[in-house]
Amino acid sequence: MGFIAPAPPPVDIEEWKRLGHLERIKPLAQDWAINGFGTPSFVYLLYIVKLIVYAGGGLLLISATTKGLGGLGNLSSWWTQPIVFEKAVVWTMLWEVLGLGAGSMPLTLRFSPMFGGFLYWLRPGTTRLPPWPERVPLTRGTTRTVLDVALYAGLLAAAVYLLVANTSPDGGATAGRLDPTAVGVLLAVGILLGLRDKVPFLAARAEVYGNLMIIFLFPLSNLIVAAQIVFICIWWGAASSKLNRHFPFVVTVMISNTPWNRSRAAKRRLWRKHPDDLLPSATGALAAHMGTVMEFTLPLLLLVAPSGPLLTIAVVGMIIFHIHIFSTFPLGVPLEWNIFMIFGILFLFGHYGGVPLATLDDPLLIAIIAVTCVGIPVLGNLYPEKISFLPAMRYYAGNWASSQWLFRKDSAAEEKLDQSIVKAAPIAVKQLVRFYDRDTVELLLYKGLAFRSMHAHGRALNGLLSHAVDEVEAYDVRDGEVVAGVVLGYNFGDGHFHNEQLLEAIQEKCKFAEGELRVIMLESQPAHSQRQRYRIYDAASGLIEEGYVNVADMVERQPWLEQTDALRSGAFPVEVTGHGTSRPLRAAVGQ
Repeated sequence: MGFIAPAPPPVDIEEWKRLGHLERIKPLAQDWAINGFGTPSFVYLLYIVKLIVYAGGGLLLISATTKGLGGLGNLSSWWTQPIVFEKAVVWTMLWEVLGLGAGSMPLTLRFSPMFGGFLYWLRPGTTRLPPWPERVPLTRGTTRTVLDVALYAGLLAAAVYLLVANTSPDGGATAGRLDPTAVGVLLAVGILLGLRDKVPFLAARAEVYGNLMIIFLFPLSNLIVAAQIVFICIWWGAASSKLNRHFPFVVTVMISNTPWNRSRAAKRRLWRKHPDDLLPSATGALAAHMGTVMEFTLPLLLLVAPSGPLLTIAVVGMIIFHIHIFSTFPLGVPLEWNIFMIFGILFLFGHYGGVPLATLDDPLLIAIIAVTCVGIPVLGNLYPEKISFLPAMRYYAGNWASSQWLFRKDSAAEEKLDQSIVKAAPIAVKQLVRFYDRDTVELLLYKGLAFRSMHAHGRALNGLLSHAVDEVEAYDVRDGEVVAGVVLGYNFGDGHFHNEQLLEAIQEKCKFAEGELRVIMLESQPAHSQRQRYRIYDAASGLIEEGYVNVADMVERQPWLEQTDALRSGAFPVEVTGHGTSRPLRAAVGQ
């Protein structure tokens, strides 16, 4: 890879363009396995600069606006004050809900502008997705209004107020604490905003920072243990969701993209037999399972070891765990979250690890934590179609809802997104042609499809292409993440951002003719089942087909599904349960 230019293409582009769709994915998947995305070094430098601004700016703001703290030169004397942890939570949530954190910049195919977030959510006319429009009054519609902008601005204002306002006194903390009333206002505004638009609500990572801010409403004596339990639930929730057949694919793909590991020999060992067999090898599976074991056992030690060598081992081990995730620069780039978790480990367990569990003594707070940190993740794993993978705490499981959008080429269907939808960024192709020629742009977008194909669920999406259209070469195939990023201003691996609800919102504005836009939607695998539900829609006429794919059929196939010709005869096994337009698009929205 170069400093600014991406890595040279692993194919002759003119020959590659003449191949069929899955044949074009094959060499890119084979290249990804040992070279990753081929991201220019300059992109990593941009992320590092952003992280310095996040961490340094947060510390500077906290020290400058909090009475009783010293300057940055005295950091060692005040970083353990409870108010520092509280303001770190607010600062990180503000950073994320502005769109500056996860889901930003080129590793999410966001180039010009490099951020979405506030550029969309402060702009009337952009697209919003209410979570329960048929059930919650005054939330119907998919166009952002002045009210939505006011709620979002109110959330930002409430967060800024908490960061700069005088703290409330507390007998056990020399620098005081956040005003619980102001915290309550922020939470209330966030909930109202979330009922009108789930996208910024989930972007704020409510399952992490929202849960922690609920704790700030209660007496400060509950803070440490309650926050510890939230952290433990995040780790155990994520670890539990990784007990599936998808996760080894995630780890091998993620490690293949690490900017610091340039050893092709080491990366080849992650696969059974590169380049022809890109199923995870025993080494790749072991790496995945070792991470899961760490995520189960080390948090247990953090919880039960009050001090001594075991606590030190657990603290160091979990810091290394998050540093490893951070260092791979995963494509969702949840980098700030990992930095916050490292700070939280040092604060909650490194410094306050000896606080007795009995200090958490408020029954209401215990009940709230039980619901939000245990009940919702359990339900989210049993009924993934009902709950986003974020509150379900299925972060790196590989078991995500996903989609592929097929835009008819001869009618320039994708261009309608620019002609008819209010947004801050053009379609991905137009963003990229500002930097690269059109052939390189198509190659980069196909690398994104290769990334998806290397996950287990990507095999199913590829296998369903022949069920969606008669001739895939007549369509531009786009990952649903790319579409969500352009239309909504945010994407972070949640297929619920680009399911039937987004398709209906887009169709309402773009008026695609029948056959111009087809979408394949794949739901996550429930914990108690070994299959995943799919739906295929035409934007104009509604449901084309629905059914199920078996996980066992997905995890034994190559990203390119071995034989393209076989797919045309329906060789990829699916269980079809419905056909035709008997189920209009609107009837499926809100699932």
